[in-house]
Amino acid sequence: MNHNDIVRRSFKKQAEKFAAYHMSKEEYTKYLVEKIQTGGTEHALEVAAGTCICGRALAPFVKDITCLDLTEEMLEQGKKLAAENGIKNISFQAGNAEDLPYEAETFDLVITRLSFHHFANPGKPFAEMRRVLKKGGKFVVWDMEAVEEPLRMVNDEIERMRDPSHARILSRAEFEQMFQNDFELQCEEATLVPVSLKSWMELTDTSDNVQREITDRMKADLSG
Repeated sequence: MNHNDIVRRSFKKQAEKFAAYHMSKEEYTKYLVEKIQTGGTEHALEVAAGTCICGRALAPFVKDITCLDLTEEMLEQGKKLAAENGIKNISFQAGNAEDLPYEAETFDLVITRLSFHHFANPGKPFAEMRRVLKKGGKFVVWDMEAVEEPLRMVNDEIERMRDPSHARILSRAEFEQMFQNDFELQCEEATLVPVSLKSWMELTDTSDNVQREITDRMKADLSG
């Protein structure tokens, strides 16, 4: 089984619960939309869109938005939620972030959310998103930021215990390095997000024994 198959299997399980996850709160998406400052005429693309949380939030503020994801079950949830909210200017496409099915310089805005830590080779999807973005367009990445070593290695290990589709959390420096050659960095922010350990593990249907192991490791860390 290759990495993309592992991603599909993992997010097929998460599809119904994902839109209610802690990182999906309206306060985060509302803040994101405000920071992007769209003009209302943009052709936008959300890559590795999942249930299209950003796409649905951005839809009222752009001309149209396309949501692409590897896992069709996630997109189906996005379609359902978009229909429930009467969003008309949104479309959905199954596809791979490493090989986007669009011509170069198609979109005015490209956004991806909580995706890079699932990419086995982050440079490939980054290059593809850059390729389909128009010159002068906006490229928005919303993701986790790696902590310092040696905690970084432990963090990735626990993430993979919970979700085998996890690859590696990138550091701020690694993100900056990808952007530095072709983009003018306009905004770079980080915020701490409180997470319920139980709901975090239940989202991925983590087995009871793995949940216990993760919990025990965190308790041991808290105890020094």
